[in-house]
Amino acid sequence: MNYYFNAKAETMSRDEIESIQIDGLQRIVRNAYSNNSFYREKFKNLGLIPEDIKSLSDISNLGFIDKNDFRDQYPFGMLCLPESEIREMHMSSGSTGTPVAMFYDEHDLDQWAECMARCYHMAGVLTGDKVQITPSFGLFNGGFGMYHGARKANLFIVPAGSGNTSRQVNLIKNFNVKCLTGVVSYGIRIMEVMEDMGVELPSLKVGIFGAETFSDKMREKIESGLGIKAFDIYGMTETGGVGTTGMDCEAHEGIHVWEDQYIIEIVNPETGEILPDGEIGEVVFTSLNRNAIPIIRFKTGDISKIVSREKCSCGRTHTRIARIQGRRDDMLIIKGVNFFPKQVEQALMEIPGVLNNYRIIISEDNLVKDVRIEVEAEDGVTGYMVEKKLKEALGFSPKGDVYKPGELPRSEGKAKRVYKD
Repeated sequence: MNYYFNAKAETMSRDEIESIQIDGLQRIVRNAYSNNSFYREKFKNLGLIPEDIKSLSDISNLGFIDKNDFRDQYPFGMLCLPESEIREMHMSSGSTGTPVAMFYDEHDLDQWAECMARCYHMAGVLTGDKVQITPSFGLFNGGFGMYHGARKANLFIVPAGSGNTSRQVNLIKNFNVKCLTGVVSYGIRIMEVMEDMGVELPSLKVGIFGAETFSDKMREKIESGLGIKAFDIYGMTETGGVGTTGMDCEAHEGIHVWEDQYIIEIVNPETGEILPDGEIGEVVFTSLNRNAIPIIRFKTGDISKIVSREKCSCGRTHTRIARIQGRRDDMLIIKGVNFFPKQVEQALMEIPGVLNNYRIIISEDNLVKDVRIEVEAEDGVTGYMVEKKLKEALGFSPKGDVYKPGELPRSEGKAKRVYKD
């Protein structure tokens, strides 16, 4: 059965979607031009004024912004409202440089909640159902985004926050939780601890996982291990947080992008050229319904493609994109071969006996990079088997080291997969 939180919005026609998009695009360009010096200067340099935006195709004249613009304007330089109207903020970790700050007025918080509520209903999590929120409630947007959406969707909230995995398992068991939210690597950790405790979780039916990519084979393993349906949710600090840009439905035929809230483009990462549907490139978002910090052609760094603009079997009509393959800066180049960590994961999970925990170790000698894969596996799995499978998948043979279950480090949150030796 298909469940909608906002059936009218989620099933509107293409003409209705495009009408909303041009109105929203003109509105946010006027807002940015009138109320933000960064955007105003940018548009002047491009020789543009808001009145030049007459059709959706004019979006290509607006240039791009990226994470560096947010960092350069930190903390308030991207803001289009007086600080007195802001009601909440969230921020990236800043682990790779100056952090990215995102601000919300009451309208923006409701927009975020609307998007997340749609995601909950798309996963079959409905009024009164119990949801356990494992991301932290802090500057990172995950916990609060899941919370705002759960309030909007009238769910029973178990605000567990991060860590203390045995308690997480007991909360699911004792309160008959239906939906688990978090990062997929923590879902795997919960699965391991559940098995160690000898506990079953029959009430758990749904997992909504974001913030890190995971392969189809990893999805199958976690669905089997926890007895759930697993969904891949999409969103980032710059778009307003988790769930703002969409999620995949039960058909698992791509991520539904909320096109009444965002315009999505796939562009050539180097040239910025808009690519035809089906071609892989960089995901670009423009927000249509955010006040505090509208984004106009934000280059996300994420790699994907348009899967379909046709109506999905779930009944939703919004464009679907492929699940994120990786980020531009995640791509590894070893011995002339380009690949993403997600491709390594997919190959490993196809080997019988290989378990869920693995690491990609990059070394460099005299400017020549090499890679080895460390993975936990059951008895009988050998390094040769790992190397052979990876050669089939990647086109070269990284060294494969096999460890016993439990020997590799664990994480209570988002997993780190790539390490430098």
